Formats: sequence, structure tokens, C-alpha cells
Amino acid sequence: MDSVELLDRLGRLRRAQVGAVRVPHKPLLLLWLFGRFATTGSSVASYADAEEPVSRLINQFGPPVRRAAARQRAAMPFVHLERELWDLRNATGGPLGTETPERRRLLIDLHATGRLHEHVERLLADPAVLAAATRMLLDRHFTSALAPVICDTVGLNVATPSEDSRLAVVSRRRRSAAFTERVLRVYAHSCAACGFDGRIGTVPVGIEAAHVRWHSQHGPDDVTNGLALCSLHHTLLDLGVLGLTPDRRLKVSEIYLAQAPAGRAVYDLAGRPLASPRSGEPLIDAEHIAWHDRQVFRNDAA
Repeated sequence: MDSVELLDRLGRLRRAQVGAVRVPHKPLLLLWLFGRFATTGSSVASYADAEEPVSRLINQFGPPVRRAAARQRAAMPFVHLERELWDLRNATGGPLGTETPERRRLLIDLHATGRLHEHVERLLADPAVLAAATRMLLDRHFTSALAPVICDTVGLNVATPSEDSRLAVVSRRRRSAAFTERVLRVYAHSCAACGFDGRIGTVPVGIEAAHVRWHSQHGPDDVTNGLALCSLHHTLLDLGVLGLTPDRRLKVSEIYLAQAPAGRAVYDLAGRPLASPRSGEPLIDAEHIAWHDRQVFRNDAA
């Protein structure tokens, strides 16, 4: 396996679902392992070590679920991560098959320990390959506003672009520049949530085109799936702090907390209607709003 083959394998990692709900458990385990490797030089991790941080990642960046289920969620990717990438063993060094029940206690009692294969680690020792592999997982399973947040959480820095053009080509799904231009124009280069319209001279600053249904989750580059939002409210939408009602009003997650006036200003968005697009332009499609509500918004059961 060379670097291009590794990225191809990561690119073919299935976008798992339970019913209609996304299950990004494997990419989050891999990103955690990449951060561990970058920090320590080894991806070796027992389930006991991985359970808390990986479950926390899944709970924070996966779809909203009941908190009671969060601690057990790391077991699934730990057992079922593809064996081309991952070697899972018990306390005596014997293999642990994918048929092993995903019970937390069993994984702990067996002292289950996993490691990315040595040839994968050798490839990831190249910073360009590690950066490209990280971007591949982020681009395919999450959304751009979450990428720096996830990287900070797992201890990765992929700000430096790869110098290997082969890696750059296979690690990105290109987004449409026309989508950004049209969405910003339709909303008059102003945040549809708060009205922010800052400029430097004639150049807008801090305004972004957000996908309501994430681009990585087959969200179309279409104005019916786009909102112009300031950087803050774009991030809050992608984190599930902000949501949308069927009649296109904003809602704020009950798990959001703030004490300072600037943070508490987010509470004031609850119930506020989104700014309307220019006359003749379509509204956000209700199907995309429903996707975001089901897959991203953090309701009080999350």
C-alpha cells in the first residue's frame, strides 16, 4: 500500500447509516487515532483508553442521540473498523474478530487493544500524507466549519497544504464557487440570522455560504440548500447549536450555555425568522431543514 492507495481506501470508507441517520463513528475513531499518532508516534490504543475520548467525539460531532447511549458508542468502530487499516487483539495477543459482541464490559475484560497497521503508520509518518488523510475524512464525512474544531479536539494541525499534487487531488471533493457566489448574492452579502454585513471597502468580510444539508452528506450546491451566514452563526449551525423550524425560523439548542452578554446574544435568535432571499429566489427547501433537524440539531434529548 502506498500513500495514494491509503487515501483511496479512506475515501471508500462507507458513509454508514442506521435507518436514515448518519453514523460517522469510524472516521471519528480514525481522526482520534491520527491525533494520537501525531502526538506520540504510535496509534496503539486499548479500548479502555479510547472509550471516553472517542465516545465524546461521537457524541459531539455525530448525530444527536440520547446521552445514556454515548458511553457505549465507541465500541462499534473499535470492533468494526476495516481490517485493512486496523489490527485488533485481546490480552494474549490473539485476534479479536468482528463478530465480537459490541459490549463495553467485554471489550474491557478482554483488554482489547488496537493499532493501525505498521505500513499505515509508516505512511502517516509523512506529514503530507497525514494531512491529506485527515482532510479526506473531514471532507467526506463532515462540513468545512467543523474541520478546525474537530482537528483542535483530536490534536491535529493540517493547515499546511500537501506539496504532493497526487495527494491534493484525491483528498478533496471540490465545492462549487458558483454556489458561494449565488448564495451570498441572494442574501445581499448579509447574515440571514443576525444581519451582519461587514465590509472592508466594497469587499464583504466574515460572510459565508452555508449548506443546510452538508455537502459531504449529498447536500446539493443549490440556493435551496444554502444560507448566507456570518462565520459565527455558520459554525453554530454546523455544530447543531442553531436549527431551523419548518416555517424557517431559528431555534437554539437547549444544551447551549453562555453567561457573557456576547454569548447570551445567541439566545435572542430563538424564534427569529430567517432573512428572506431576494425577490424571485427560492426559500430553503423543507427537506433540507428536516435533514438538519434530524442529523445535526442538538435537541434536549441529545
